[in-house]
Amino acid sequence: MFDGPDLLNQLRPRLEEYRELLAEWFKQKWSEYPIPLYGSVDVRDSGWKIAAVDVNAFPAGFNNIEKEDLQRLIGPMRNWLDNEHPSSQLVLLWPESNTRNPGYAENVLVIKGLIKSAGRECKVGSTELNDFTEIEALSGVLELSPVLKTSDGVLVNGKRPDLIITNNDLTSGKIPSGTIPVAPPQGLGWFQRKKSNHFRAVQPFIDEVAQLLKIDSWMLGTHWFVSEDKCLEQEICRKTLAKEVDDCLDMLREKYRSLGIDSKPKLFVKNDSGTYGLGIIEISSGDELLNLSKRKMNKLTYGKGGAEVRDFLIQEGVPTRLKWGDYVIEPCMYSVGSDVDAWFYRANNKKGNLANLNTPSTRFVGPSKLKLDVDGEETLQHASGWHTLVAEIALLGLAAEIADLND
Repeated sequence: MFDGPDLLNQLRPRLEEYRELLAEWFKQKWSEYPIPLYGSVDVRDSGWKIAAVDVNAFPAGFNNIEKEDLQRLIGPMRNWLDNEHPSSQLVLLWPESNTRNPGYAENVLVIKGLIKSAGRECKVGSTELNDFTEIEALSGVLELSPVLKTSDGVLVNGKRPDLIITNNDLTSGKIPSGTIPVAPPQGLGWFQRKKSNHFRAVQPFIDEVAQLLKIDSWMLGTHWFVSEDKCLEQEICRKTLAKEVDDCLDMLREKYRSLGIDSKPKLFVKNDSGTYGLGIIEISSGDELLNLSKRKMNKLTYGKGGAEVRDFLIQEGVPTRLKWGDYVIEPCMYSVGSDVDAWFYRANNKKGNLANLNTPSTRFVGPSKLKLDVDGEETLQHASGWHTLVAEIALLGLAAEIADLND
């Protein structure tokens, strides 16, 4: 059980006091960086820390956003397309090759609807889905169009698209786009992107906001480091890594002690090249890393689609204090463009407040349901405050990653 001070709730008046200054700061930063098409941010709120623990450049889950909230995303989608690709009329939406998940297909339907509502023609398909004409979604059928590879890109229904929007994390590599523009940039695909690249890119923004608000930057981010080159498979390297784990936990224990947090810190070990909710284990000492069971090692080294796992992100675990009845919950914040305009919550009554909630037993809860709960009012106040703040800082980190691709 985690018990500590509700520092950020106490600091909410300061966040309101500096809101205009923060708006100016974000405006200046967004004038310096490319604006991502879309993104989603998993946020953890412990009371003493609110941090973005995962940032998705090719987000699924749009189908979990409540309908009235989806309406707020149409304008940003239109603005982004008008500003970044003003001449685009025919958009090809390139999804994952997952034909057995109606929830994911529903997500693609929602994104297609946003693109069409923004005034574009939108077709869905990929070269890997040409054996299918439709996929079952939750609300009906997702129609697929044939995609033909050419010497200079692709044709969809015999026409060359003006823009390809990917909702595919590109674990297997780039798509055959040729000279057709692609958004988000393919360099954000997990075939080369690292989670650690994002946390490295976002830290300067966290530090600036913390300085502006006159708070410890530790309260707005997670501590992390990386194990590289299959270190866990090498005994000498694993011993060195175990020492790093213990040093990190000692630092966190001291931080907890200084803040009056009555708990033992833990770390999560994740695939640094994306997890898809896979390959995550929790550890509380270096010895646990030295004595991993074969089952846990296999879990940790299993990548999406059988991809080889070489590097691991070791990240500070952030418990969630948020509740919805008997469920522990965590916010999932969604953006089109630079602003977070919609969110929902992962909820699980079979998991503890430190556990990974991105599991099959998780359900998704919209803000309207939280309004009916006693604990929900405070959670929703944070949604438009601290949760949105850390999510929009994380989006700047994503923008910095895109800028690095362009350098």
